Amino acid sequence: MRLPYITVLILGICLSLLAEGQTRPTVKVGVFAPIYMDSAFSENTYKQGNSISKTNIPGLEFYNGVMMAIDSLNAEGVNAEVFFYDTKSSAEPLELILEKPELKSLSLIIASFNNRAEVKTLADFSLANKIPLISETYPNDGGIIENPYFVLINSTLKTHVDALYKYLQRTYATSNLVLIKRKGQMEDIIQSYFTDNNKKTPSIPLKFKITELIDSFSTADLLNKLDSNRQNIVICGTLNEGFAVSVIKTLNANPNYAALVIGMPNWDGFRDLTKPEFKSVDVVYTSPYNYTRTDKLALYLTTKYRNKFLSRPSDLVFKGYESFYHFTKLSLKHQDKLIHNLSDKSFRLFNDFDIQPVKFKKENKEPDYWENRKLYFIKKADGQIKLLF
Repeated sequence: MRLPYITVLILGICLSLLAEGQTRPTVKVGVFAPIYMDSAFSENTYKQGNSISKTNIPGLEFYNGVMMAIDSLNAEGVNAEVFFYDTKSSAEPLELILEKPELKSLSLIIASFNNRAEVKTLADFSLANKIPLISETYPNDGGIIENPYFVLINSTLKTHVDALYKYLQRTYATSNLVLIKRKGQMEDIIQSYFTDNNKKTPSIPLKFKITELIDSFSTADLLNKLDSNRQNIVICGTLNEGFAVSVIKTLNANPNYAALVIGMPNWDGFRDLTKPEFKSVDVVYTSPYNYTRTDKLALYLTTKYRNKFLSRPSDLVFKGYESFYHFTKLSLKHQDKLIHNLSDKSFRLFNDFDIQPVKFKKENKEPDYWENRKLYFIKKADGQIKLLF
């Protein structure tokens, strides 16, 4: 039966958290994700035959990861009450969901977003009710300011660009640096972040050329900006997958121009990067997540997921698992002081979160939000994904 939300009670007691005679600690966690259940069901009838729409998959994968974390916490005897909400319900839009009385007593909110407006709506609710909100996916900040309960695990684009700029300064300052972009507001923002770093850096500024190309650019349009006698560092300043793939495909077809492509943080979701036809071009990008899938827990979750769903778990499954397990445990440990203990590594699973306060005005007593500043540098080389550092 289709429900507007799912309520899960994790039963049991975690003795390691209790001293004898104490009251059993508990937390109430709200999880929000874009499931699009209304598009999949007509009353109780599933509308999509034997398949699942690509629209439904990201939210469902995040949900599956959360449910696997619930299983793990249940096995540990953790006591928590969990409410899961579909942010894409037409019967109950987010604004109506947030009127539910049980939400005002939540200890923690964990969210997977795919819409900027929803970030602001849920963040305003978290501020009004003083509930920490963990934002796991892009879009991340939603223009949030003056909200000391809003926590970005998926770091802002500016944080990524600042880290890439320092990396280029250290490693490729003498190479032929070319910033390739397409026409667009987000591309202009990325360009401004690079140029602002050039103005503010205490070291020698990078010398990079900026080139704007149309989506249907020719091979000559790109190669004319490169040097066949030097290493070319192509900063691909776009979040647009089609344009990024076109740039890499062109470079792959012209191996006489030695090139390393610097990508943006959402490139970790570009499946084409591992295709054989892109094997000759190395790509470096940053990510706040590093799921190597080779440690004991990752292998266990992969096996469990394959056995249940007959497919390989995506990063969203791991994000759902990690965020729910990690922050629920932290909430139990720190209770109402969670917001000041977000970087506690007591329950680390896969990633080393370094969650720091962000203040747009130094004189402010409270942060505008909290942000994970730990970024991993990922390199795609020879069709394989490798961790640089």
